[in-house]
Amino acid sequence: MPAHFDVAVVGLGAMGSAAVAHLAARGVKVIGIDAYYPAHALSSSHGDSRLIRLGYFEDPSYVPLLLRAYANWRALEARLREDILTITGVLQIGKPDSKIVSGTRKSCTLHNLPLETLGPDEMRRRFPVFSLDEDEVALLDPQGGYLRPEAAVMGYLKLAAADGAALHFGERVTAVEPSETGVSIVSGTGRYTAAKVIVATGSWIGELVPALRDHAVPIKQVVSWYQPVDGFVTTPQRMPVFIRDEGENGSFFGFPAIGVDGVKVGRHAHFREPIDPNQPNPAVNERDTNLLDSFIRHRLPAAAGLRVRSTTCRYTMLPSEDFLLDLLPDDKRIVVASPCSGHGFKFTSVVGEILADLALDGGTDLPIDAFSFEAMDRFSSPA
Repeated sequence: MPAHFDVAVVGLGAMGSAAVAHLAARGVKVIGIDAYYPAHALSSSHGDSRLIRLGYFEDPSYVPLLLRAYANWRALEARLREDILTITGVLQIGKPDSKIVSGTRKSCTLHNLPLETLGPDEMRRRFPVFSLDEDEVALLDPQGGYLRPEAAVMGYLKLAAADGAALHFGERVTAVEPSETGVSIVSGTGRYTAAKVIVATGSWIGELVPALRDHAVPIKQVVSWYQPVDGFVTTPQRMPVFIRDEGENGSFFGFPAIGVDGVKVGRHAHFREPIDPNQPNPAVNERDTNLLDSFIRHRLPAAAGLRVRSTTCRYTMLPSEDFLLDLLPDDKRIVVASPCSGHGFKFTSVVGEILADLALDGGTDLPIDAFSFEAMDRFSSPA
């Protein structure tokens, strides 16, 4: 007879690891299953650093979730006795009417968040690594910074195991099958049943949730690290994390020299190239590196030394570029989490809480109405 659990979590990347930890901490009998091993390179949760900020230009509705995420990150650190979140400030740079600048102002004004406006002269004095055009401004979110993704995922799994969760790695789930008595989880090596199931499989989400096959699109994302020309101005004390609006050329992000590899930069969604999640990540090519080399030479000349490393990870994009956190419309025992769209990691600590709420209570007090199947369908439908 298959082993039975209160909740099964399929996928133990960022969101799945947080969900299984939150569930185990509540005393739930929970199993977590992943096809690979923690923080693997086919996930969206590797690469040393992830940006976190409160002045959220995408939409002010994200800010209450971010406030809860910050509190949850600090609670995780306290329990692990390990640093996960580092505050450096975040600069959001562009022309005053750009989406990044105007959207950041809107969120900060609505939620009464601190924000400092810096022009080109002030930027040269305080943060000389950045090169601003005369018609650009930088907004400094003093509460922004970066997260350590591998440490976060491993930390959540460590706590989940300590609290009694069963964790299975190297075991690929091939089917989630509802029945009258629960939900069966079928893998290559076993079968389990659970009252509720959370599916959080990242770029593979469409395989277990057919409703997402045409909506959740895995794409190639590339980042590169550079040894700075001037190591003094690229330390975390002198170079905040940043996002820059480049107009028709998209938006770029970057981190100071956190580790030995130096300054890290990337472009959000890169070239938006779809990938097959069941194939190895596409290799970094000359087109990829030329894009990032050109950006760093132009915008951060003091950081533009030798490029020492480049890597590929994955974004899984929904049409709205929002998240999806909802019960499956056809079966409320299945919780679906496809929450990234290239900007989800910072929310991991609160998404784990939300997924636990949805699995145990069928709802949550946290504001997620915009991340429903209904909202996704509205955005995806022709006008």
